[in-house]
Amino acid sequence: MRVLILTASVGSGHVRAAQALEAALRELDPAAELELVDVLTYARAGFRLLYRDGYLGLASRAPHVLGGLYDATDREPNPLAERARRRIQDLSLARLTSLLRQDRWDAAVSTHFLPAEVVSQLKLSGRFSAPHAVVVTDFQAHRLWAQLPAERFFVATEETGAALSRWGVDAGCVSVTGIPVDPAFSRARRQRPGSEQPTVLLLSGGAGLGPVEECFDALLRAPQPCRIVAVAGRNEALRRALARKEIPSRHRVQVLGFTRLIHQLMADADVVVTKPGGLTVSEALASGAALILVHPVPGQETRNCDYLLENGAAVKADGPLQLAAKAAALLEQSGRLAGLRLNARLLGRPRAAFDAARELLELGALSASFPRASAAGLAA
Repeated sequence: MRVLILTASVGSGHVRAAQALEAALRELDPAAELELVDVLTYARAGFRLLYRDGYLGLASRAPHVLGGLYDATDREPNPLAERARRRIQDLSLARLTSLLRQDRWDAAVSTHFLPAEVVSQLKLSGRFSAPHAVVVTDFQAHRLWAQLPAERFFVATEETGAALSRWGVDAGCVSVTGIPVDPAFSRARRQRPGSEQPTVLLLSGGAGLGPVEECFDALLRAPQPCRIVAVAGRNEALRRALARKEIPSRHRVQVLGFTRLIHQLMADADVVVTKPGGLTVSEALASGAALILVHPVPGQETRNCDYLLENGAAVKADGPLQLAAKAAALLEQSGRLAGLRLNARLLGRPRAAFDAARELLELGALSASFPRASAAGLAA
């Protein structure tokens, strides 16, 4: 079995979803030949800079501009603008197209809409014939996720699938697996006594961006004694800044840089304070932790936030001052905290990666066993 896993390193969530699928596939079929590709490594330098760094720059410096772009593109596109965008994309990703046309895979899966679109266009033109699946890594599906033809769409919820149907995706191609999280989340168990102080986990994403220091200061002001674990990611300057803080004697604090033990940290946490990226909140839900959501980027993160609030797994803090009050209230109201954690467990899909991987292997097995239909025929 030969499976190609495609992602794009725009933020860390899409890559983590791809890595989760890779790990699950290796457990289910140790003999499978897997190749995980960050498609931006095949892009021209200017395109890669604009696509990745442009997104991160807008997210941190002009989030409302990013939200406007998100909403503007989540509607029926202008045909001329769409052709121009795809032309630029095709020229910038010519090396990726060459890789895909080698046709040596039994199945392919994309955890970002950029490679999904490239594959779909190749399938339409008859230049890629392996079954292709798309993993939607948010709780609501933007138009760009609806890349056809594709044999399967793995989504977080029924609502996500309904959003895809608006853009022509057949319900029979949609599987509600949840967003894939690392298999370690399905095995992690709480390792601290329940009698200990409640634990609050503050996350900043892999890059350690956003108003993390202000949020840390807000948590230190909480009057209830608690254990605060702050993860600064790869931002060493942030880690040092947090480590220099004067800590009130009522709290216990641990400051970490980049870590591969996030599954255990979440398993031990009562509350996770984070931006509502699709992967991060899926990991928290899989761990049964209550969420305090801060500073959602307009667009997909605000939609993720809405979903979690509607389902009673999170509360939202609009700024550091409100975060201090929200955290204090949750730590004081043990019954409310328990209710949020229960709802999180009910929403969580710790085995989502395995469920998606199993279906992907089934698609690949069919592809390997029978002659492939032409992509043109599939699209007809």
